[in-house]
Formats: sequence, structure tokens, C-alpha cells
Amino acid sequence: MALETILSGNWIDIGLIGSLTLIVIVYLREKWDNLFAEKPKTPPTHKGWIPWLGLALEFGKGPLHFIDRKRKELGSVFSIKVAGEYMTFLTDPKDFQHFFLSPCLDFQKAVQGPVQNVASITKESFFKYHSSIHDLVKGKLAPSNLSPLMSHKLYKEFEEQLGKLPSHGKIDLNRLIRTIMYKSVLNIFFGKNILPTDNDEQYQILEEHFTKFDRQIEYGSKLPAFVLGAWSKSRKYLINMFQNIVDPEKQKSQELRPDDKTLLHNLLECVDKENAPNYSVLLLWATLANSIPMVFWTIAFIVTQESVYKKVCEEIERELPSTFETISDADLRKMPYLKSCILETVRLRSPGIIPRYVTKPFEVKGFTVPAGNLVFASPFWAHRNPEYYPDPETHKPERWNMKDVERNIFPEYFFAFGGGRFQCPGRWFGLMEIQIFAIMFLKQFKCEAFDPVPPPSPLHAVGTQQPEGPCMIEFTRLQGKC
Repeated sequence: MALETILSGNWIDIGLIGSLTLIVIVYLREKWDNLFAEKPKTPPTHKGWIPWLGLALEFGKGPLHFIDRKRKELGSVFSIKVAGEYMTFLTDPKDFQHFFLSPCLDFQKAVQGPVQNVASITKESFFKYHSSIHDLVKGKLAPSNLSPLMSHKLYKEFEEQLGKLPSHGKIDLNRLIRTIMYKSVLNIFFGKNILPTDNDEQYQILEEHFTKFDRQIEYGSKLPAFVLGAWSKSRKYLINMFQNIVDPEKQKSQELRPDDKTLLHNLLECVDKENAPNYSVLLLWATLANSIPMVFWTIAFIVTQESVYKKVCEEIERELPSTFETISDADLRKMPYLKSCILETVRLRSPGIIPRYVTKPFEVKGFTVPAGNLVFASPFWAHRNPEYYPDPETHKPERWNMKDVERNIFPEYFFAFGGGRFQCPGRWFGLMEIQIFAIMFLKQFKCEAFDPVPPPSPLHAVGTQQPEGPCMIEFTRLQGKC
């Protein structure tokens, strides 16, 4: 019996040792294979010399110029390390369709964190409602819903605000555009005088807070709120403003016909009560921060080029009667040169970056971007590729095919409005808004520019760039002609 026990114990020890040996062999074999296996080729990466921060300081000083420098240094696909995150940039428009349609990339996961930082919307609420909000805005601002109702609303609002201008004056063009456009757009999307557009003193406070909020929104999306005192104060003002509005407006919407509801009414019916003021702030930013700066850039490019200015005015005079009570979609289609001016402006002032989050390894141009990274397409620099846009820094409306412009067909490598599932839902409204304002403003006022078109601020990589300096103009009211 004792011998059997000893032998049994030895066999157990031998079996245990054998199992452990096998595990060690398998582990070492995997390590050996991994050591000599061909690893995925990642994009060339610049990490900077400061631990963790990486290139955060250099990138934050001027992201647009930084992207251009690294593009020239590292190629059209490159990565950088910023504040502990790896960010990969694509600047060749040939890669953009792959970027927008890849199942390995996720837009919502890329923007959820910044949205939470900017508007204090919870992660749960964002993922629950974001797709519904996007589809709501896309449907309400679809081309079939814009004319005649929405185009006439724009006409009436612009008519009212333009009528308040003096017959003559000198002013920074950007300031002039904001004064007219902000009030008009707020009345259309939020309801007539729901926000203080009819009270000059209160409106001035609103505009100042929104301007501060917009100016530093990219910092607010990354940095703690306490670091940005003035920005945080303006954000709080905007949220508090909507806290006093959302409940009565939601109640009012229940009694309105669908056609009488504003975009705010539809939004409030779509989201949870707790986050409704916060979503309203995002709607405010979306309606003011992109198409309105593009109006400024469009008018600036037109009035600073004598030949372009003359041709636009001739087209307006030729196609629009001397007296008119609205501007229809049919009227807009008769003015392809003006629309070409707008699209050329959009090309030159496209977003610096459009983000995606890598959910699975993403392959592009022979490189593999690891899961967990952020990937950005850069329309701003892609639209400056001379292979597709010769003399890319020059504003040339003639580069656009007029027949394609009339049919809303864009060039293959034009990505100003993004792409894929979450393409800009308000793009058709934005183009119509710019067209109608440009027609009405140039029809009523003669402009003389004292400054060239200012360069875009390199600080803004998200959305439409802001001007880095003023563009002073002198305007004089006309009697029905450009």
C-alpha cells in the first residue's frame, strides 16, 4: 500500500511537471512567433518630446498650419500623439470615401466625449438620441422641405433685417453679416422672438456669450471647464437661457400643426427633458457657427474681386425682376455663377478635420491604424491638392461645371459636407441660405472693400474657419440694382 501511494504521488508530480512544461513551451513559442512575425505597418508618427503631452502645445497653437507642416514632412497619412491620444490624419482626397464608408470607423464614438465636455450631455443620452436628432434635422432640412416654405421664411427675415440697415455706412463685413444673419436664423429655427432678437440690449448679451462660446469651443471640447473661465461662464449663460424656454415651448408645440413647428419644437419632442436645454445649445451652435461664417467668406470673395462682383450682379439683374416678393428654388437655379462662387468659397473654407474613432484596425495606403485611435479626414487640405484643384489657393468660380452646379452634382474629390451615414444634415439649407442672402444683399447694396480677404484663423480646425482679421467695407443702399 505504501509503495502504491508513493508511485501514485510520483505520477501526479510527473503529470504536473509535464503540463507546466507544455504551457511554458506554448508560451515561448507564441513569444517567438510574435517576435519575428511581420507586424502591421503603422503610419509615420510624431510624438513630440514632452511625456504624455506629446504635441499638444504645438498642435493647439495652430492646428490647421500644424497639419500642413506634418503633411509635407510625413506624407498624406501620418499620426501624432496629443495629450496621450494617437491621432491619425488623412489629407489625400482619394482616401476619403474609404474613410467615410469604412465599418472600422465610428463617428458617434469620436464625438461623444467632446459633446459631453461642451454641452454636459451624458454619455447615455447622447448614444440614445444622436441618430434620431441627426435624422430629424436631415428630414426637416431636406430639399423637398425647403421650398417654398423655408425659402420664403428666409426671404422675409432677411428683408426685415436688411431694412434696418442705414443707407450708408462703414463696418467690418463679418460684424455686418452676424448682425443680420444671427437674428434671422434664430427667428426661423427657434421661433419669432423666442430668443431676445427684438430686444437690442438682451440680444447683444446673447451674441457676446455665443461668440465667446464659439470662439473657444474646440478648447472646451478637450480641457476641463474650470481652465476656461470666460468660456464656461458663456456656456452656463446659454444653458440657463434655454432652461427657461424649453418647457413652455414643448408645451406649445403640442398645440401646433406640424408645418408650424420650429426645429426647436421638433428637437424638444425628440430628446429627454433633463438634457433638453443642453441639446438646444448644440442646435444653437449648429445653426450659427458654420453657414453664417460661410456667408461672410462668400461676400468677401465676391466684393474683393471686381470681375467676379460684376458678373454676379449681372446674373442677379438678368434673372431676378426689379421688384420681387420672394426668392424661389426656381430663381436660385437660374443663377449658377453665384452658386459657383459659393461652392468655391466652401472649398477654400472647408472643415480642417472630420473625426472618426477606430473600432477595428483600419487599413489605408498600406498602413494599419490600431483600434482605439482617432482618425481625421482633412477636407481643408484635401481641397488644396493641385492635382484636383489647380492653383488651389485662388478663388476661381470658373473651375466649377455650371451644368453640374445646377443639378447639385459635386466633383469627385469635394468633401466639404462630409460623407457616409452622418453627412452634414443641413447642407442644402445652408447653401440656400447663403444664396438668398447674397442675392438680397448685393441687390440692395453697393459695396467697396478696403481690405483684402483675411486669412482663416489657424486656431479653428472644426467646422467653418473664422477670419483672422477684419474686412472693412463701405456699403451704400441702391435703388433696386447692384
